[in-house]
Amino acid sequence: MENPLPQSVNPVELGARLQQARKAAGITQQAAADHLEMARTTITAIEKGTRRVQPSELARLVGLYGREVGELLRPGKPVEPLIVQLRSTLAPGREVLPGLEEHAGEMQRLAEDYVELERICGASLPRRYPPPYEIGGVTPELAAEDVATAERNRLGLGDGPILNLRELLESEVGLRIFYLKLPSRIAAMYAFNDALGGCVVVNSDHPPERRRMSLAHDYAHFLTNRYQPEVSVLGGYERRPQHERFAEAFARAFLMPAAALSRRYHELHRARKGGITPADLCMLADFYRASWQALTRRMEELELIPSGTYDRLQQAGFRVGEARVLLDLPERPSSSELLPTRYRLLAVEAYERGDLSEGQLARFLRVDRVEARRIVAELSSRVTVSEEGDIGTTTLDFGRPLSGAEA
Repeated sequence: MENPLPQSVNPVELGARLQQARKAAGITQQAAADHLEMARTTITAIEKGTRRVQPSELARLVGLYGREVGELLRPGKPVEPLIVQLRSTLAPGREVLPGLEEHAGEMQRLAEDYVELERICGASLPRRYPPPYEIGGVTPELAAEDVATAERNRLGLGDGPILNLRELLESEVGLRIFYLKLPSRIAAMYAFNDALGGCVVVNSDHPPERRRMSLAHDYAHFLTNRYQPEVSVLGGYERRPQHERFAEAFARAFLMPAAALSRRYHELHRARKGGITPADLCMLADFYRASWQALTRRMEELELIPSGTYDRLQQAGFRVGEARVLLDLPERPSSSELLPTRYRLLAVEAYERGDLSEGQLARFLRVDRVEARRIVAELSSRVTVSEEGDIGTTTLDFGRPLSGAEA
């Protein structure tokens, strides 16, 4: 007779996790019962926690559901599935977007894995959440300008361009941000609960400027209606609701602040007696890491250039790519890594301390074992240059206190 699971495993919590995994995989109780050659009522009892699952049964179930045993044996109650929240964002009678269920499930697994790594390493992500902003009583566009200015002041950003938006919103606010290949129409997804905090998934297939705008857009939802999930669909509205108008305006105002943009415009205007040129717009867009379209629309919004400038330039055949080449504007490095750097550092630290096996590390990093070893080598060392100019490599000990004191 096989040994049962340890008594420390709560059967009710494990049963709930098994139920979540089954539903996320789109498998019925009857199909799971047939796979294990048992009655459906037995699966029901396992999921309710009234019948303990045996190790061999658990191994077969996680294989069927595409999970790993370690995911389901974590301590604590399972988190409410984010897909339940995200479905609520769709209009009544509207079909679930293709792939939404799958991607929402991966969003939740990524966030839960992040929390688990923090638990292992004893390093929770600080939540520096501001109180939700009230935006009633004025137009969404005016409210967006006010909130964007307040947030820039709170975060100490001044009025310059934000170079690393993803890192900023993780380290200074406490959002969990992942880049995932989503259907082309989905720009980003946002959800929040008390266990995981604020979670955002951005479409990694979109251009860097679009990703930044999508992330700032979903940050607007977090700032004003934290518990309301959001699926940002490009062209998803016949008539934009108030909260979408606010989020779109906030993203523009947060990434391209009005005062700084106006100042730069007037400086350019004084330098060019004939007025600014399309080339100037390209350089401004590059400065703010924004698309040429977003920058031009923003300047129209601030009445710095005539309304309809973007459309007229488009009709005249203006080609942004060719203009960037002629202006010798560099390609800005932009990471589309699935996992944030802090997540990967925690995974490597847990592995080097012996808290994760190589197989577990690979699962957390969503790579095979060969790539996991490469990531460990990359993140565990840094290049150094001595005073004599010699180049060497230093191995970093992630778990050692800075004081050097023995544990």
